[in-house]
Amino acid sequence: MEGGAYGAGKAGGAFDPHTLVRQPHTILRVVSWVFSIVVFGSIVNEGYLNNNSGGEKFCIYNRNPSACSYGVAVGVLAFLTCLLYLALDVYFPQISSVKDRKKAVLSDIGVSAFWAFLWFVGFCFLANQWQVSKPKDNPMNEGTDAARAAITFSFFSIFTWAGQAVLAFQRYQIGADSALFSQDYMDPSQDSSMPYAPYVEPSAGPDPAGMGGTYQQPANAFDTEPQGYQSQGY
Repeated sequence: MEGGAYGAGKAGGAFDPHTLVRQPHTILRVVSWVFSIVVFGSIVNEGYLNNNSGGEKFCIYNRNPSACSYGVAVGVLAFLTCLLYLALDVYFPQISSVKDRKKAVLSDIGVSAFWAFLWFVGFCFLANQWQVSKPKDNPMNEGTDAARAAITFSFFSIFTWAGQAVLAFQRYQIGADSALFSQDYMDPSQDSSMPYAPYVEPSAGPDPAGMGGTYQQPANAFDTEPQGYQSQGY
């Protein structure tokens, strides 16, 4: 299978970093990786505020610890998932098995769509909790920029992961529609079942008919059926 359908280069070929970094799905993975760092980094660093009545900290999103925990968990797991599939993009040109390449692309479709859904849920959850947060819980407006950044990049992550799913589906369609996708594909130049070209007899002089001296087999040269006796009148 050519790499145009399922990755850079030909299957079993060498890794080409220049081709890899120009692939749209690889670019989206890097962008998603950066967005995930922004989300969980913002919540971990400034998403927890000190309680005025004691040393215990609370989540900036409406004092709901589940909101902060969800944002951090999704961000960290998305970060690791991006690294995993970036490594797969590097290794992909060396995969020679058609079934393994199909599984890799199908997993890319499913995982990317799943993460787009998780980021959608995360965006709705964080935005809702931020909207109902009480000003008296944070009178100094500490960490508000970080809280908004986590919400904003959660929203952006929906589209980067959805874009990865769409690109992976397009790669799958290209591979499924191509003859090279099949292990039974044979180069026509090596197919022994192809008929031979007609024999062309060299012509010693000009060919007035313009046929090039093409050899044609007589119609009855190999007719084994006996012909009926025909009497001739005298």
